[in-house]
Amino acid sequence: MSELKQFKLPDVGEGLTEADIVKWHVQPGDAVAINQVLVEIETAKSVVELPSPYAGVVADLLVPEGATADVGTPIIAVDISPGSTAPAGASEPGMVGSPAPKIEPLAAAPADTTAGGPDSGAPDGGSAKGEERQAVLVGYGVKLGTTKRRARKTTPIRTAANGSASVVAPERPAGSPAPTARPTATATATAAPPMAAPVTGAPAGPAAAVLAKPPVRKMARDLGVDLATLTGTGPQGSITRDDVQQAATGLATAGPVPGLVLGTGTADGSAAAREERIPIRGVRKHTAAAMSASAFTAPHVTEFLQIDMTETMAATARMRAIPEFAEIRVTPLLLVARALMVAVARHPMINSSWDEDAQEIVVRHYVNLGIAATTDRGLIVPNIRDAHALSLPGLARALAELTERARSGKATPSDLRGGTITITNVGVFGVDTGTPILTPGEAAILAFGRVRDAPWVHEGQLAVRKVTTLALSFDHRIVDGDLGSAVLRDIGAMLEDPLRMLAWS
Repeated sequence: MSELKQFKLPDVGEGLTEADIVKWHVQPGDAVAINQVLVEIETAKSVVELPSPYAGVVADLLVPEGATADVGTPIIAVDISPGSTAPAGASEPGMVGSPAPKIEPLAAAPADTTAGGPDSGAPDGGSAKGEERQAVLVGYGVKLGTTKRRARKTTPIRTAANGSASVVAPERPAGSPAPTARPTATATATAAPPMAAPVTGAPAGPAAAVLAKPPVRKMARDLGVDLATLTGTGPQGSITRDDVQQAATGLATAGPVPGLVLGTGTADGSAAAREERIPIRGVRKHTAAAMSASAFTAPHVTEFLQIDMTETMAATARMRAIPEFAEIRVTPLLLVARALMVAVARHPMINSSWDEDAQEIVVRHYVNLGIAATTDRGLIVPNIRDAHALSLPGLARALAELTERARSGKATPSDLRGGTITITNVGVFGVDTGTPILTPGEAAILAFGRVRDAPWVHEGQLAVRKVTTLALSFDHRIVDGDLGSAVLRDIGAMLEDPLRMLAWS
């Protein structure tokens, strides 16, 4: 007799209530081992891989890819009965997706120790009889609720021989089952999208699912490319951005795809062709809420300072030749970060926060340096813990590692918590500066603009120098104009003459 265990969506952040199912790494019939990666989920803060708390055979996927599930909702059923075996052709643990991380298995919490007590979330009013409560990774307990399904994206438009356009519904791969309602889904939930088709030329079965990272899948959806028709050139046959772009180029020559068409003199009047609707969810939803709260809670003031960066650029070039910086990517941002931390040491109040509930100003005598990063999922601000205690080579390594994790979607919830002051490098976008909005809970944010050649009066003579513009936004409840100006002036002085960093630190 089979013994099924349901794995419930845990809280992988701090009090998060829901997450999106990005990609399943297993399919029904697959054998799984403890700690094998089952699924990638996207929370309001990051993309996280969830390991299996059980060893057995996957019986069912209870929430499809693309759906949003509440914390505490069962998302997968695993048959753990002795003697349960995977059917012939089923994938072995670790065959699909990335290798399992070296972490402890998730254990089910006893009913009497679950956060919130016996009345916190059981549908029958408090009884947990007949099922185990799922352990919470981080946070304040679980919340049982409904599962919401993601609306379908705009489908490709084909042009008939007579020139008329029509929207074509995606074809279901041969042999794939129709989506069925799950016990945890509401009666009004929209139909789940069909399972991904096997890669062309690959054997049929669960192990032949399309391998592609979430950003690649998003690009394919935006460009109207069917991943099932592509042969991947990446590791283990995974589909890369280049594969999608090449396929999109072929579509452009074969026929129209959704998007703006210039110079045709005609316009398709269908709503699907003229507009695209993107669900507000995950990181983008969290960022929008945080920025709105910050902008309308803390009174922002922004000051600007144009400076001569010629000496800093020269120092950056010399540092690249020093053995301690071998194999480390050294950029001007490194010295900007160091200058900011020296300024914080000279003016501690700039590294503080406003505690409304306690009616206190919290001055932090450490620096968790936030670096604003643009990713495929939206803007995130991971931070370097205790950046003030790092040597310059150590800070350079930490910046490189943090940037790589953010861009690859591997920033963890802990990377995104506890920042004290932030730098946003808007210069990488080719703009001079901006008026940055404070990261919630912080008193200041520094914008670093592009470095460009410009005429500048240097030692009484007009010369072409490397010039940039700094912008410092601060919370005017904590930082007055005198303090904000002093901080910005000190940062500018150190970047104009990097030796000041040694004298003042």
